[in-house]
Amino acid sequence: MRAKGQQAEPSKPVGQVPATDDEIREKYLERAIRELNQLTRAIQSCDHCPRGNLMPVLGSGHPQADIFLLKYIPVPSEIEEGVAFYGRAGSALMKSFKRLGIDPLAVYGTVFVKCPVGDTDLSAPECRARVMEEMAIVQPRIVVVMGEEALEELNALGVPLGREIEPTAGEIQRLTPSCDALYVPDIDRSLDEEVAKREFWAAFRALGEWYADFPPY
Repeated sequence: MRAKGQQAEPSKPVGQVPATDDEIREKYLERAIRELNQLTRAIQSCDHCPRGNLMPVLGSGHPQADIFLLKYIPVPSEIEEGVAFYGRAGSALMKSFKRLGIDPLAVYGTVFVKCPVGDTDLSAPECRARVMEEMAIVQPRIVVVMGEEALEELNALGVPLGREIEPTAGEIQRLTPSCDALYVPDIDRSLDEEVAKREFWAAFRALGEWYADFPPY
């Protein structure tokens, strides 16, 4: 019972207004940005690889990209800027995205060997394995693996719930229950020779078909 004149309380507590889809997406994006920044700091302070005074090559692109581009080693232009896919490869890919109708904002790119070393054998396995952390943060819908070395490294990582990817260029394969994979030739080795360039394009255009079939949500 309640005292005379006391206002009745609602039979059910008034709950908070549920978050909208946009608010939820914004929270996930903020978390991805924060986690990538933390990973960047960890890579920059890492001393596993003998890179001297040179800075590591960091991933670039949208923190929650649907498409995850993956190379094995950086080229000099990427080392100079400290950014993956800076230079000729990045320019060529931007043209390809336009031809295939792919939104560049749906893409993130990185490399396994993040530290500039004279011999890739000097790069620490712990450093190369940081790609797994990047994938876990970005949570892409497809990984585009560029070149045999990158493919071997990816298969050796032991991606959770992952399958081994076959070196079949241009074929969409299942990597995990929520992520596909596409193997293509190494783009850096495909820019100066016409036959290699055609082989890369023939394999890479499968990404456009995949993207066109991808639901816009």
